[in-house]
This record gives sequence, structure tokens and C-alpha cells, in this order.
Amino acid sequence: MKQQEELIVAGFGGQGVLSLGMTLAYAGMIEGKEISWMPSYGPEMRGGTANCITILSDSKISSPIIALFDSAILLNQPSLDKFAARIKPGGLLLYESGNIFKPSARTDIRQVGISATTEANRLKNDKIMNMIMIGAYLQVKPVVKIESVMKALEAVLPEKYHPLLPLNLEALQRGALLVQPRELIMTG
Repeated sequence: MKQQEELIVAGFGGQGVLSLGMTLAYAGMIEGKEISWMPSYGPEMRGGTANCITILSDSKISSPIIALFDSAILLNQPSLDKFAARIKPGGLLLYESGNIFKPSARTDIRQVGISATTEANRLKNDKIMNMIMIGAYLQVKPVVKIESVMKALEAVLPEKYHPLLPLNLEALQRGALLVQPRELIMTG
């Protein structure tokens, strides 16, 4: 059976949106999957809107352009307002609950709110919010292994940031812990 995950990640520039999608794509590549990563951002970059489509597949990807997604990781209200309607029925909406005040009214998708910004502040580094979101996402949808994410980070991060790898691992693990057991039961 063909396994394919079509994911949209969206938020403000500076939230690590593009690197979140790219990290998942690199992790998929490490695991021998076919991957596609397509970024999109406004001219403002930091503070403007950004999104990327990441596709991970066990077989060839026919097109990186897709209208509906299996999952969405949405980091702010404008992104939720724009992309929640484009999640396939039965799909996953993972959102940053500190930045989204009005969750989607959809009842045909799984919705999981994660307070990743608050958790990143607890870990004293707001730049790892996106790693917390990856950890939560992989807890619900284990499309790649955490070890592959860490190998991807080691490969793409400049060497001067390698001392932060243990913090990134802690952020991934913390994100997984933030997913409530009741939300996992609803994944069926």
C-alpha cells in the first residue's frame, strides 16, 4: 500500500515555518523516501506570512502542487483561517494554541492544540518552537523517526549551531509529551 503524507506548514516569517517543513523533508530523504518541499513567502519575510508544502512518499510524487492536505501545522490565526478548509476529511490540524484564539469549527478532522511557544520559553529558547511542533506532529503521525530528524538537523545546521542539537532533541521530546492521550485515541 502506497504511503504518502501531504503537509502544509504555515505561519509568520521568523517562526521557523520553512525550516520545519525542510527538516521533515530532509528526515524523509534520510529514510529513503521520495520528498518534495515547496516554500512560499511574502516579500516581508520576518513578520510576513510564510508557508511550505512538504510531501513524504514511499513512491514517486506526481506533483508538488496540491489543493488538499493530509495534515496542517498552523502557527498563527491568519494561517488557520486560510488553510483549515484545505485539510482532507479525516486529516490532522496541529496548531500553536498560544497564537490561535479561534480554532477551526470543522468536526471532520482531528485538531490538536500545542502550546509550543510557551514551552519554548520554558526551555529558554524561542527558536525551538518549531522543533516542539515537529515532536508533537510525529507523536500523532510518525511519518519519520526522531533520529532521522536529528540526523537532518546535524546535516543542515552550520557547525556553530551543533552545540544546540541536544536542546533540539529535548524540544522534539517535549513536543511529543504535549500531545494529550485523549488526542491520540481520537486518531482512529
